[in-house]
Amino acid sequence: MTDLSPAAQAVKDAVLATYPDSVPRDDVLWALEKCSAVAALRAAADQVVPVCDTRCDRGVQRMKIRRELLAIAAELEGEQ
Repeated sequence: MTDLSPAAQAVKDAVLATYPDSVPRDDVLWALEKCSAVAALRAAADQVVPVCDTRCDRGVQRMKIRRELLAIAAELEGEQ
């Protein structure tokens, strides 16, 4: 299993925490949820921080946040 960055691990943990304690938090459960988590991160990047003009400080900061969200999504998607 791949070691995840703290941000990606936090997303994974948050998704798995939505299940009751009686449900085992194993690789099978994560395999079922991973695609939805990745899709949600990408949708957040598109809707909350859309591509914008980077000629101002605010635009640069927004694009940084967008890249971070997309990087977490890509990391989770590539996890084995």
